[in-house]
Amino acid sequence: MTSSASSTVRSSAKSAAERIQQQLPPSNHAASLSFSSLNLPSSRSSGVVGGGGNHSSRPKDRPSSSSSSSSSAAVVSTRRSKTPVRRSQSKDFDDDNDPGRVRVAVRVRPRNAEELLSDADFADFVELQPEIKRLKLRKNNWSSESYRFDEVFSETASQKRVYEGVAKPVVEGVLSGYNGTVMAYGQTGTGKTYTVGRIGRDDTAERGIMVRALEDIISSTSSASDSVEISYLQLYMESIHDLLAPEKNNISINEDPKTGEVSVPSATVVRIQDLDHFLQVLQVGETNRHAANTKLNTESSRSHAILMVYVRRTMHDKAAEGMKSRDKETKAELPGDKGIPRVRKSKLLIVDLAGSERIDKSGTEGHLIEEAKFINLSLTSLGKCINALAEGSAHIPTRDSKLTRLLRDSFGGSARTSLIITIGPSARYHAETSSTIMFGQRAMKIVNMVKLKEEFDYESLCRKLETQVDHLTAEVERQNKLRVSETHNLQKKLRECENALIEAERNAVTRSEFLEKENARLELRIKKLLNELQLQKDQYDLMHDKAIQLEMTLKQTKQQLENSAYQKQFADASQVYETKIAELVQQVEDEQARSTHAEHQLNEMKNLLSTQETSIHQHEMDNYQYQRELAETTYTYETKIAELQKQLEDEYARSKDSEEQLGQMKKLRNDHQDPQENDEVTKLRAKLEDLSQQHESTVDEFETMKLDYDDMLQQKEKLSVEVQDLKQKLLLEEKQRKQMESELVKLKKNLSESENVAEEKRHIKEELLKVSSESGAPTGSQRSHILKKSLSGQRATIARLCEEVGIQKILQLIKSEDLEVQIHAVKVVANLAAEENNQMKIVEEGGVDALLMLLQSSQNSTILRVASGAIANLAMNEKSQDLIMNKGGAQLLAKMASKTEDSQTLRMVAGALANLCGNEKYLMLLKEEGGIKALLELALSGNRDIVAQVARGMANFAKCETREIMQGRRKGRSLLLEEGALEWLTSNSHIDSASSQRHIELALCHLAQNEDNAKDFKSTGSVTEIVRISVESSRDDIRSLAKKILRSNPYFSS
Repeated sequence: MTSSASSTVRSSAKSAAERIQQQLPPSNHAASLSFSSLNLPSSRSSGVVGGGGNHSSRPKDRPSSSSSSSSSAAVVSTRRSKTPVRRSQSKDFDDDNDPGRVRVAVRVRPRNAEELLSDADFADFVELQPEIKRLKLRKNNWSSESYRFDEVFSETASQKRVYEGVAKPVVEGVLSGYNGTVMAYGQTGTGKTYTVGRIGRDDTAERGIMVRALEDIISSTSSASDSVEISYLQLYMESIHDLLAPEKNNISINEDPKTGEVSVPSATVVRIQDLDHFLQVLQVGETNRHAANTKLNTESSRSHAILMVYVRRTMHDKAAEGMKSRDKETKAELPGDKGIPRVRKSKLLIVDLAGSERIDKSGTEGHLIEEAKFINLSLTSLGKCINALAEGSAHIPTRDSKLTRLLRDSFGGSARTSLIITIGPSARYHAETSSTIMFGQRAMKIVNMVKLKEEFDYESLCRKLETQVDHLTAEVERQNKLRVSETHNLQKKLRECENALIEAERNAVTRSEFLEKENARLELRIKKLLNELQLQKDQYDLMHDKAIQLEMTLKQTKQQLENSAYQKQFADASQVYETKIAELVQQVEDEQARSTHAEHQLNEMKNLLSTQETSIHQHEMDNYQYQRELAETTYTYETKIAELQKQLEDEYARSKDSEEQLGQMKKLRNDHQDPQENDEVTKLRAKLEDLSQQHESTVDEFETMKLDYDDMLQQKEKLSVEVQDLKQKLLLEEKQRKQMESELVKLKKNLSESENVAEEKRHIKEELLKVSSESGAPTGSQRSHILKKSLSGQRATIARLCEEVGIQKILQLIKSEDLEVQIHAVKVVANLAAEENNQMKIVEEGGVDALLMLLQSSQNSTILRVASGAIANLAMNEKSQDLIMNKGGAQLLAKMASKTEDSQTLRMVAGALANLCGNEKYLMLLKEEGGIKALLELALSGNRDIVAQVARGMANFAKCETREIMQGRRKGRSLLLEEGALEWLTSNSHIDSASSQRHIELALCHLAQNEDNAKDFKSTGSVTEIVRISVESSRDDIRSLAKKILRSNPYFSS
C-alpha cells in the first residue's frame, strides 16, 4: 500500500473515533476509546504515570476486539478479507486488595539512536496507558494485545517514582516484620540493573531500588536497639559466589527441614552502620560482579545478583501503640506476656536477574555462549515455577535451579513480592517483549501467604532476669548474713547470761563453803569461851572456898587473940586480913561481873551461831535455787528474771543481816578489845564489801536480763503476728481447696463434653461412611463441612476449658490421688499439647515434669498411653526437648517401651523418641540412655504405625549425625551402626508403607555419606540398597542424593 493510502486510512480512523467518543456518554468505558485503542498506528502516546498501583490476581481474560468505526471498516474491508483481524486481549484483576498477590509493574526503556532510525515505521509498537494501568502491544495495524499491570511506567518515569510504586510497599512491610522480595526481569539491555542496582553517587536522583530501600530502612531503624545486615551474592553459571568475599565461589544452600526456610550460611554478612557504609559495600560487590560487552548492551550482566537484607527490630511499648490496625490484630493473636520484649525479624531480597538473550541477536561467542546458556537455563526454571504456581499445579519444580531455590519464599511462599519487568520499545524484539509480558502476567496470578515474623526476645529477657536474680541473690545473702550476725549476737548474749549464772552459782557455792568454815570456826571459839568460863567459875568457887576458910580461920584467930596476949598483933594481922578479904571480895565481885558479861557474850554467840546456821541453810536453799534457775533459764527468760528479782531481795536481806552482824562484832570488839576478833571483823568487813560488789553486779545482770526479756517480748509479738499470718494462709488455702474442688467439678463436666465431642466425631465418621456408601464418595465440600464442624466443636471445648480452669490448675490436678481425676486431667493436657500455641504454656507451667512423674510412678495403662502421647507432642518443641532429656525422659521412655505391650502406648513412645532424635545435642545421650535400642526393639512388634515412627526416628538421627560430621563437629563410625540399626534398615527397605520406606531410604543415604560407615555397608550388603534407591526411589531428591553418594564415595564406586 502506498503512503497516501496509509495516511487516508489513518485520518479516516481518527475522525471516526472522535465521532464515536463524542456520541458516547461520559463513563469509564469512554476512556478506553482513544487513538491508542484502535488497531491502527497512531502518534506517540505521552506517558502519564498515575499513583501507586493496586494489587490484583485475576487471571488473564480472553482478548476482546478493539473498537473501530463504520467508515474505517469500509476503507479496510479488502485488507480484512485477506488477513483476519485478531481481537485484542485484555486482563482485569478484581482482587486488588489482596496483600499476598505478587505485584507486577512494567517499565519501558527509552529508544536509543539505532532504534529511532530503524523503527521509524513502527513508532507505536508498545503503547502505554499509565492512567488506566494498561499496556498495548501491537503486532500489526489490525491486531493488538492489551494487558493490565499494577503499575505502568513510561520511559520518562523517574527512579523515585519507580521505587515508590514498586519497592516502597515491600520495604514498609519488611519494617513491619514481613519478608519481602523485589525482582527485576526482562530482556538484556532493557534497564534492569539501572532500575535496581544504580548507585548514583554523583546524582542522587539516579539511585536505584537497592540504595533507596536501604536508605528508608536505615532511617526507620534505631542503631541502639535494631540491626540491619546484608549479604550480596551472584549466581554465575549455576554457582553461588559471594560478591563481598570473592574467594567464596561455590556456596551451598541450606533448607530448614521444619520451616522450609532457605538460607546461605556461608555467605558474608555485613552489619550496616549508615548509608555511606552501605554505598561502599555495594560498590565493592558491583566491582566483583561479572559483566561483558555484547551487541545489545555494553555492560551486560552475566550473573544474577541477589542482595539479602536482614532487619531485626525490637518492638517497644510506644512503638507497638503506634502500629497499624492490621499489626495490632496480628500482635493480639500472638501468645505471650506483656513483660516479654518482642523482636521482628524480616528479610528483604532485591534481585537483579541477568537478561534473557538470543545468541543470534546478542552476538555472543566463546565463553559468553556458556554464560548465556546458564542464564537462560535458570530463567527457564524460574518460568516453569511461575507457570506451575499460576496454574495451581501440585508439584513446583523449585529444585531445578539454584535461582528457584533461593526464590522459593518469594513465589508461593510467605513473602511480599513485587516484580518489575523491563521491556524495550523496538518492534525488532517483539518475541522477547511478548515473552517478558506473559511472564509478568503469569506472575500476577501467584498469591503468597504473607506471615508476620514476630517472636519473643528471650535473650534480652534472660539477661534482664539474670541481673534481677543476681541482685536478689545478693540481697538474700545480705539478709542471711544479717540473720546469722543477729543469731550469733543472741547466742553470745545467751552464753554470757549462762556464764553469769554459772559464775553466780559458783560464787554462791564458794560463799556457802566460806560460811560453813566460818561457822565451824565460831563453834570452836564458842567451845573455847565456854571452857574459859568454866575455868573462871572453878577459880571463883575455889576462891570462895578459900574466903570461907579464911573467915573461919579469922574467927578462930579472934577467939585465940582474945584469950592471948597477943591482941595487938592480932589486930594488926586482922587488919591485914580484912584488907585482903576486901580485896578478895572485890575481886570476886569483879569475877562475877565478868562471868555475867561472859554469859551474856555466850548468849550472843549462840544467837550468832543460830543466825549463821540460818544463813548457811539459806545459802543452801539459794544454791538449790540457783541450780533450778539455771535449768529453767534454758526455757524462758521470764522465770529467770523473777528468780533474779527474788535473789536480789535475798541478797539485800543478807546484806542487812551482815550489817547487823558487823555492828554486833563491833560491839564485841569494844567490850573485849580482842586483837584476834578485830582481825575477824576486818575479814567480815572485806566479805561484806565483796557481797556489795556482787550485789551491784547482780543488779547489772538483772538490767541486762530485763533488756533480754523485752527482746523476748518483741519476738513473742512477732511470733504472734506470724501465727496470725499462718492462720490467714491456712484460711486462704482452705478457700483455694474449695475453689479447686469446684474447678474439679467443672473439669469433669468439660471432660464429659469432650467425650460427647468424641462421640460426635464417631457419628460424623459413620455419616461419612454412609455418604460414601450411598453416593460412592463424599464430595470435598461435604467432607470439609463435616470435618470443620467436628474440629470447631473440639477446639471450642478445649478453649473453654482453658479459659475456665487454666493450664496451671489442670496440671495441679495431675497430682491428685483420685485416679479418675488424674485420667481426665492427663487427657486434657494431651489435647492441649496437640496445639502448638499451647505447648510453651504447658512447658512454662511445669507440665513436662508432671508428665514424666506420671510415666515413672503410675501403673494405669490409660494414663501411661495418654501421657506418652502428650510427651510426644511436646517433644516437637526444642525447649521441651531440653527439659525431657535433662529430666531423664529418654530413659523413662525406653523403660516404658519394655514394660508395656499396648500398641497405642508403644506408638506414642516411639513417636516421642523419634522427635527427640531430631535434636543434634542429645544423640550420644539418647544412645547411652537406651533410646536407640528401645526404638529397634519397638520395631520388632510388627505394627505398621510403630514401624513408621521408628523409621522416622532413624531418619532424624542419621540426618542430624551426618550434619555434625559434615560440619566437622564429630568423627568416627555412626552410633546407629553400633546398635545394629543398619541391618534393620537394610532388611526393611522394601516395606509396603510409602512413608516408612521414604524414611528408611533417607536414613540409609545419610548414613552412607559418612565414609567411616563404608565397611559396614559393604559387609551387610547395604551398598546394593543405595544403588537400588538411586534408580527405583519414588522421590527425586532421594534418588539424586543416592547418585551423589555413589559418585563421591570411592569405596562405593569401587
